Amino acid sequence: MNDIQNQSDLYLLVDKFYKKLLSDNAINYIFTDVVKTKIEEHLPILVTFWSQAILGTGGYANNLTQIHLDINAKEYLSPELFKIWLNHFNSAVDENYQGEKSEQIKTQALNIATVMQIKIAQNKV
Repeated sequence: MNDIQNQSDLYLLVDKFYKKLLSDNAINYIFTDVVKTKIEEHLPILVTFWSQAILGTGGYANNLTQIHLDINAKEYLSPELFKIWLNHFNSAVDENYQGEKSEQIKTQALNIATVMQIKIAQNKV
């Protein structure tokens, strides 16, 4: 099994990841009802984000924290939702890739989930 090497690999990863999320009734409502995500528009943005984070390509300019705080204002993003998100993300990585970048992206996803939960908790105060 190959490691993540380029944006095509990342596109495959986020596509498989979102298929997992959207088929899970415990979390899919966030994307279908709360945010009403248009997946075909969202996937290239995610590829740009992960490409910047993992491959150093740059190009992602959105405020990731603010996006999640805005979603949380509509629907509480609980620790359980982050756990589900992370489990699906890690599964998508492990089912398709292995290697240094694969481990790096899983660590980065854990870091993001952790920071988002801290920011959400701080925003409640």
